[in-house]
Amino acid sequence: MAALGRAAGAEREDAGVVPARAGEASKDISMATYTPGQPSLSLEDAKFRRPMVIEIIEKKFEYLRREKTLNIYGTVFFGTAASFSGLLANLIFRHCFKVKHDALKTYASVTTLPFLSTVVAYKFLVTDALYLGNISQENCVLRSTLVGIVCGFLYPCGLAFSKNGHLAVKTFEIIVAEEQKGKKNEEK
Repeated sequence: MAALGRAAGAEREDAGVVPARAGEASKDISMATYTPGQPSLSLEDAKFRRPMVIEIIEKKFEYLRREKTLNIYGTVFFGTAASFSGLLANLIFRHCFKVKHDALKTYASVTTLPFLSTVVAYKFLVTDALYLGNISQENCVLRSTLVGIVCGFLYPCGLAFSKNGHLAVKTFEIIVAEEQKGKKNEEK
């Protein structure tokens, strides 16, 4: 800029922007400036902070009501998390019960059913109510949390327990029946 014959701050002064020094503020522009060495928080900031946070949250809820793709991604994310929860629960219960057969059958059901149930429950309990405006912010958070806990954790764990428990009992019955047959054959 010096090569063009202008001073370094000439353009800012022409535009009406003058840099403020500590304690100074221009009369036509009111903006918060931070200067090093000054505390950034004051009592006035504390008064305005809470209403601003509430206003930002309300704007986000309005955005979520209008934007449908974000809710689709959120629903699929919830379903995928439930699916991984089922996968992990199945792995743990198969190891604990020492089940070694029908792996594909149990893994398929324990990942697919929680995914579908979570997506459907989240859509009906949270997303549809959010679009219609029949739900408050606190209710939306509560419903989302409950769907996450019930469909994302409890249902996959219960499903994995029942599937693998059934297979373990079935395997145990087969082993006991074979042992009883072996004892009868030895007695004869």
